[in-house]
Amino acid sequence: MSERESMEYDVVVVGGGPAGLAAALRLKQLATEQNRELSVCVLEKGAELGAHILSGAVMDPLALTELIPDWKDKGAPLNVPVTQDKFLFLTRTGARKTPNWMLPACFQNHGNYIVRLGDVVKWLGEQAEAAGVEIFPGFAAAEVLYDDNGAVRGVATGDMGVARDGSHTDHYQPGMELLARYTIFAEGSRGQLGRQLIERYKLDEGRDPQAYGIGLKEMWEVDPAQARPGLVMHTAGWPLDADTYGGSFLYHLDNNLVAVGMVVGLDYANPWLSPFEEFQRYKTHPAIRGVFEGGKRIAYGARAITAGGLLSLPKLTFPGGVLVGCEAGFLNASRIKGSHAAIKTGMLAADAAFDAVAADRRQDELSAYPAAFEASWLRTELNKARNFKQWFKKGQTIATLMTGIEQLVLKGNIPWTLHRTKPDHACLQPASECARIDYPKPDGKLTFDRLSSVFISNTNHDENEPVHLTLKDPTVPVAVNLAKYGGPEARYCPAGVYEFVKDDHGDDRLQINAQNCVHCKTCDIKDPTQNIVWVAPQGGEGPVYSGM
Repeated sequence: MSERESMEYDVVVVGGGPAGLAAALRLKQLATEQNRELSVCVLEKGAELGAHILSGAVMDPLALTELIPDWKDKGAPLNVPVTQDKFLFLTRTGARKTPNWMLPACFQNHGNYIVRLGDVVKWLGEQAEAAGVEIFPGFAAAEVLYDDNGAVRGVATGDMGVARDGSHTDHYQPGMELLARYTIFAEGSRGQLGRQLIERYKLDEGRDPQAYGIGLKEMWEVDPAQARPGLVMHTAGWPLDADTYGGSFLYHLDNNLVAVGMVVGLDYANPWLSPFEEFQRYKTHPAIRGVFEGGKRIAYGARAITAGGLLSLPKLTFPGGVLVGCEAGFLNASRIKGSHAAIKTGMLAADAAFDAVAADRRQDELSAYPAAFEASWLRTELNKARNFKQWFKKGQTIATLMTGIEQLVLKGNIPWTLHRTKPDHACLQPASECARIDYPKPDGKLTFDRLSSVFISNTNHDENEPVHLTLKDPTVPVAVNLAKYGGPEARYCPAGVYEFVKDDHGDDRLQINAQNCVHCKTCDIKDPTQNIVWVAPQGGEGPVYSGM
């Protein structure tokens, strides 16, 4: 077997999203300001920067302005300022609009921009490369490397050219070690390596269990008569029941493009619920369907979001590394925004790492990073929203009322704190205790099936490579998940990866269609037995989103 080659850097960044690129660029900015040499590289598992980026997205430019004050002059793709906010409560056939004067600050978007976050990430990558950052797309970090003292000393990329049976093909190439004084982990929600680091260093000890949601999104080219560039609309209510956390968004971009999506909290109880089908039928509501009739769906994707907020943030540092962005969970669920938080945390981590390298330190804990976060505007913002998700566990009516009181009346100066005690995977109830949900068949015009959706996500995996959706115990899906929960993986997966089929003897078995995986990580989060573990496939594989 060939030995792995290694490369050494001052800082290695794992993940080429907003957090990782902001960290890399900030490091180079500081080096230039102080006339120092500093080597920085970014590893991105997607085929290109932005390939795996999926977000709504309405972007608060505050952190970007701190990072690149002249972003407008440099052509940042923030081209559609928000001109109107609209919030609807939906019933099955009706819609009630909330007067704008009653909208709490978290739903007011004046000064923000509707963006295609994948395009923003590509542009950020251009700025980072121009500053001297080395960026390696198509290389998935598959292993954390540790020194003899247990500190992180870098990462290794996955081997390429491995067959499904574990043998090496003619195209085999061993992974490469990337060693660093400090490693910044910015993999996004439920990152493979981040999950391992949280467990190894017990970073979540004493914190509320992390909370997640699945976000599903489509991009449509609509009839010009339906286009309203700058309109931001959110809804709550139907098709979800009052006890299920979630809501939808509908953002009008330029060029007759509309981004539509739904977020469903992964703490839902009914195993018969399918977030994908809930999203599809949302588009049939009388207040929504007119936007899309006569239009064309051009893109689809899905991604888990980390929504626990301030109370679920793990410890951010450990010897030799830090967690930033959605890897840690800095999303502000009440604002439905995370890119500004990702950029800010990437900058704060970079500041701490640069000072440590300049002082000739290595692989210790960057305690200046969490200290800077505690003193930042981001911490203040997240503190105001700390109870948002917890109120929704008490039902939509109470949650709406209390969010209004906390955000509108108290202006975020909240004298109480609510805590969560149960992780999302423990929230499913037995299928026999829950009402079945019968979803209508897709019409192929407004609503669609999973496979046609995956097709337009441009997802690709080598069918001969090892399955990257691994099972700790292959007997559990049938013996427990199917028997007790009705096989929920066949419904919570938005890409048709999991299906229960009969074998030659008429017995049930779980079939894993790994080639369909859009890397949303929902299975890794929601599996009630925590038997499914998502690991990175060969670098460059998965979806290739176009400006999603």
